[in-house]
Amino acid sequence: MQMDAPLVTIIMRSYNEAWALKDTLPALQAQDYRNWELIVIDSGSTDGSADLIRQARPRSFIQIPPQEYNPSRVMNRGMEMARSEFGVFINADATPQGSNWLRPLVEALQNPKVAAVYGRQVPREDCQAVYAHDYERCFGPERESDRWEHFFSMASSGIRKDVWAQRGFSERFQYSEDDEYTRWCREKGYEVRYVPESIAMHSHNYTAAQAYKRSFGEGKALAGVWTGKPGEFNWPAKVLLGWANDARKDLGYCWKRQRLAEWPHAMGIRWQQRKAKYDGFREGWQTYREPGAPARVAAPVSSME
Repeated sequence: MQMDAPLVTIIMRSYNEAWALKDTLPALQAQDYRNWELIVIDSGSTDGSADLIRQARPRSFIQIPPQEYNPSRVMNRGMEMARSEFGVFINADATPQGSNWLRPLVEALQNPKVAAVYGRQVPREDCQAVYAHDYERCFGPERESDRWEHFFSMASSGIRKDVWAQRGFSERFQYSEDDEYTRWCREKGYEVRYVPESIAMHSHNYTAAQAYKRSFGEGKALAGVWTGKPGEFNWPAKVLLGWANDARKDLGYCWKRQRLAEWPHAMGIRWQQRKAKYDGFREGWQTYREPGAPARVAAPVSSME
């Protein structure tokens, strides 16, 4: 253990991901940064995950019923239990690549002006083209997300406890909670930093229904912070033109990687995402902005513009 290395709390969320934990847990043990403790919060896994987690001997292992899962509540609980001043989050299915995943995140967080950090994510070999393209847009060497107003991903990330203690994660959202929190950090004058030296393998092949559900949640959260009129978030611009732009970019990606056969699938997923975000926004407007609705909250941002 390095004598000058501060204690770090690794907080892991898991749910039926034993297939990934077989690699993720050993990858944590292989880190060259040794001064850390592990807290795992599992949402009722039934696939043997609990046995693997117990074998890893975390400092704390909490199991909750699946229906009680709220990402912000889980992350807040992990931070409350943390004995350190730095909370590093890793999803059970986000596997650190190499022994230097943890150290770059910790080093960046030691700057008191840096409230949150996130590492690079690379897709698994079986990742479908539409989602692999998203990882390139978000984390690639010429990442598009660098030009977006804001971007953050909690799957492999870290935050300072002294900043978190000022307000924590908003438990009103099931989606966009990490974007909402880090947007608040920036508004308070803190830096949110990308740390590409920290790499984790992480991806999902969502079905069309799953893609719709996620985008619906993001759209609903977006409505709570929309500064314009509701009519400005309209079908022609946000669905039709947005989908056409997505399809154009996906075509270029598939062409360059000789994956053209996957382009029709990508177009279908993008349509579900665009339509869902529009539908979610309309419901969110009624939830957050109609008379009698809760006050407007700080801005969450979709992971994809």
